[in-house]
Amino acid sequence: NQSSVTTFILLGFSEYPQLQAPLFLLFLAIYTVTMLGNWCIIVVVRVNPKLHTPMYFFLGHLSLLDFCYSNVFTPKLLETLVVEDRTISISGCMTQFFFGCAFVIVEMFMLAVMAYDRFVAVCNPLLYTVAMSHKLCALLVAGTYVCGGLCSLTLTYTLLELSYCGPNIIDHFGCEYSAILSLACSDPSFSQMACLVISIFSEACSLLVILASYVFIVVTILKMPSTEGLRKAFSTCASHLTAITIFHGTVLLLYCVPNSNSSWLLVKVATVFFTVVIPMLNPLIYSLRNKDVKETVRSLITSRLHCPSI
Repeated sequence: NQSSVTTFILLGFSEYPQLQAPLFLLFLAIYTVTMLGNWCIIVVVRVNPKLHTPMYFFLGHLSLLDFCYSNVFTPKLLETLVVEDRTISISGCMTQFFFGCAFVIVEMFMLAVMAYDRFVAVCNPLLYTVAMSHKLCALLVAGTYVCGGLCSLTLTYTLLELSYCGPNIIDHFGCEYSAILSLACSDPSFSQMACLVISIFSEACSLLVILASYVFIVVTILKMPSTEGLRKAFSTCASHLTAITIFHGTVLLLYCVPNSNSSWLLVKVATVFFTVVIPMLNPLIYSLRNKDVKETVRSLITSRLHCPSI
């Protein structure tokens, strides 16, 4: 690595100066809702003994991932909208990329683990608590974090091995892989191959587990004789299916966008949705459709309101 560039300049949405203030207020509002919503889910899962089940254990970790992931990109996005100095050091850029990439891959596998959890709950309800033991749940969660960390570390290493000798302008609001790669002045083929292998591996493994789980779930649901059983099974899976559709739909959109100058705006908008909006949507999706979560939140608010001031 013989880089002569020590800092990058993030353009963000600087080509639309009239939108800087409205975008700042919009993203700040979304960021606030994201922080409060995901933190609320984490607290609710922890304080309510009724929610100490595998499903909510995984949901708590999903909210933790969204909480952390939002903090990787959104603060820097907000900064680029209000300050003129939009520089970021190479080390800061690579750190942002590492954590952003790691949280995305971990969440991808976490959604697959949650699909497997729903498969066990619907297809083997009597053995659910035995099959999804606390030890197994902890191992599954640890596996997603380790796999995501290793994949991200590999990609970050391949980017650090490249040379950056100018220009140093990133036409993005964050250190996204293709944006960094476009600035490299050495051969990026090894990094591109590593990215392709890791992307196919993580996306294919996650989708295969999800599809297999839901094929068995659908077959089991269709065999159910009672309407109440059907309703309960669909209700159990609806929130998770919604989260999967939004997450993987956006990922596949970003994969399919051609790498050209004319598509950078679409890439930035899709990345904003992925990094800013999705972390806000997940707690809303799971809380609005979940009676236990809503009741716990309501009781917490009521207890705070009736708590005598000291």
